[in-house]
Amino acid sequence: MTRKKSSCKLIGFRLVIPHDTIPLPLAFIVIMEIKKPIDRSSIRQKAGREYYILKRKINWIFGKQHFATKKENKVLKHSVYKHKSMILRPLQGVEMYLQENKRTNLELAIKHLNDIVIKPGETFSIWRLVGRPSKVKGYLEGLTLKQGQISKDTGGGLCQLGNLLFWIFAHSELTITERYRHGFDVFPDTNRNVPFGAGATLAYNHIDLQVKNETQNDFQIKLWLDSTHLNGELLSSVICDSVYTIEESDHIMKQQMWGRYSRHNRIIQVKNQNGHITEKLLVENHAIMMYSPFIEEKKKC
Repeated sequence: MTRKKSSCKLIGFRLVIPHDTIPLPLAFIVIMEIKKPIDRSSIRQKAGREYYILKRKINWIFGKQHFATKKENKVLKHSVYKHKSMILRPLQGVEMYLQENKRTNLELAIKHLNDIVIKPGETFSIWRLVGRPSKVKGYLEGLTLKQGQISKDTGGGLCQLGNLLFWIFAHSELTITERYRHGFDVFPDTNRNVPFGAGATLAYNHIDLQVKNETQNDFQIKLWLDSTHLNGELLSSVICDSVYTIEESDHIMKQQMWGRYSRHNRIIQVKNQNGHITEKLLVENHAIMMYSPFIEEKKKC
């Protein structure tokens, strides 16, 4: 099966969509219009953040979700999907010590997640297990993003964990019930191995990654660090009879009315069950670009 993918191009200040491109859903076109971000004061941002943190904690106590909390040392037999991502990745404008601190932060966080078993009916939540990163717990200053700007904070860099787990879960029967992405696209696609937007941002505790096990099988998460990569694997109690692949569709870069460019796409999960193909929309991404979408041609002498 082949998918007709969009191949939109920016020419000058116009978005050019080839005539043979699959028409975009009206709702997707409407969402592509992004409002100009409001520059709120640091006090307002902190107050809002603490409000949503408290709201989520109340939901943990009184909500109806049954969270996965049990670890099992015995490893489940069948591998569902495995992935890894580089830890120290040089980024323009980012001091390397923040990348090095990220390794410490990841090491502390995955201790709470490794060997967790998600039983039928249970929901896996990163923050429900990891808790709030703090200096007391040993977390260091790492890279964070605030309003599209590079910043630093205690526990920074854990978004790499969200990205890795999202990609793994997307290749499985688990149902993604909560996922967020940065509203800003800060870095170009240099050395990107997965489609734009195929990840999940994290911010304690209301910006979370959650999946629910709606099958009759147990699933187990394995996470570890080696000298260069963060590694993850999802295992199952039974052999999965389906193969999952991820495709990007309707990728567009668009200039907003207030000046900045934005980037949009849809991430599709393709399920192959003994030759029977079905497709499922996993997520839509809409982000403000913090870099130029144009590639300047080198001037000839």
